[in-house]
Amino acid sequence: MAKIHVSTTINGEPTEFLCDAGDSMLDALRDTLGLTGSKEGCGTGDCGACSITLGGRLVCSCLMLAAEADGQEIETIEGMAKPDKLHPLQQKFLESAALQCGICTPGMLVAAKSLLERNPDPTETEVRFWLAGNLCRCTGYDKIVRAVMETAADMREAAR
Repeated sequence: MAKIHVSTTINGEPTEFLCDAGDSMLDALRDTLGLTGSKEGCGTGDCGACSITLGGRLVCSCLMLAAEADGQEIETIEGMAKPDKLHPLQQKFLESAALQCGICTPGMLVAAKSLLERNPDPTETEVRFWLAGNLCRCTGYDKIVRAVMETAADMREAAR
């Protein structure tokens, strides 16, 4: 079977790759492109560990075909930090010990960043609702929610 050629932009870099018609975007990221930050938790879109943004929209990469990325912009956890500086959310997760085992952390961070880009002043309820699709089996939600809320406040203060 012929491979499909995909031209996309991942974390700001033009990227091309070949994939099979049935490959998920998570497969392409991890196995073809070596971007292993997105994790495969459930493989059914229920846990959010594989969260990425596609054209600014939060998606589960395990549910998306790699071929659908053609012509799209993708952001993964690898693109969140600058080479010498963590994103404020990553720094706050570290300071707040909101990492637990770490399997859910990349998806939580990508989802939280997506929330703060849309709503820089979320309520706790809004944070919990936004992250509801990201499961933490270590039950670290309180630290994660607190880290997102504190980051939002820090980012609002820095923007003044």
